Amino acid sequence: MKKFLLLLLPVFAAVVTKAQSPQYQDAMTKQVGLLDAPASYTPQSMLDISNTFERIAAAEKNQWLPYYYAAYTQVMSALMTQDKDKIDGLADKAEANINKADSLKQNDDEVACIRSLIATSRIMVDPQSRGQQYGPESGMQIQKAKQINPENPRVYLLEGQALYYTPEQFGGDKAKAKEILQVALQKYAAFKPASSIAPHWGEPHAKDLLQQAGK
Repeated sequence: MKKFLLLLLPVFAAVVTKAQSPQYQDAMTKQVGLLDAPASYTPQSMLDISNTFERIAAAEKNQWLPYYYAAYTQVMSALMTQDKDKIDGLADKAEANINKADSLKQNDDEVACIRSLIATSRIMVDPQSRGQQYGPESGMQIQKAKQINPENPRVYLLEGQALYYTPEQFGGDKAKAKEILQVALQKYAAFKPASSIAPHWGEPHAKDLLQQAGK
C-alpha cells in the first residue's frame, strides 16, 4: 500500500502544478482584468475577449473559469448587439461553454447566473413569442443561484434587472426593482471574490440601473 501511494505522489504533484500553472494564472488575470474596463463592453470587444478565453479553455481543459468567462462574454455580446439575427448564435455558443463549465463545477451559483442571462438574451430576439418560454427559465436560474448562494450580489442584480425591464403586464415592477438593486449594492459592498480571477462583475451596472430606477 505504501509503495502504491508513493507511485501516486508524482501524479498528484503534476495535477497540483497544472492547477497552479503560472501561465494559466497570468493569462486569466490579463483577460479578467479587461472585464473591469468599461471600454471592453461593446459587442465586438466581448467577442474578442471570448476568443481568448476559449483558447485558454482549450489549453486548460480541467479549469472551469475559462469556459465560464467565454460564456459570459458571448452572452454579453448577445445582449448588447443591435443585430437580432446574431443573438441566437451567440447564445448557442455561450450555452455550449457554460455546459462545459457546469460539468467541471456542478451546482454553482455563478453558472446559474450565466444561464439566466442566456435565457434573457433569447427573449430579446422576439419578446412577444419567446417571453413565455424563456422568461420563466431566466427566473428559475436566478432563484437556483439564490438558493445556492444568497450572498452572491449578481443574483440580486439580475433579479432587479429583470423586474426593471419586464413590462408591468408581464410582472415587471420598477419600484420593486429599485429595492432589489439596493440589496444588490449592499451585497457587492460585502462581497469578497474567492480569488483575483473569480467572478466579480456587475457592480457598476447595478449602480447605473439603480440610478435609472430612481428617476
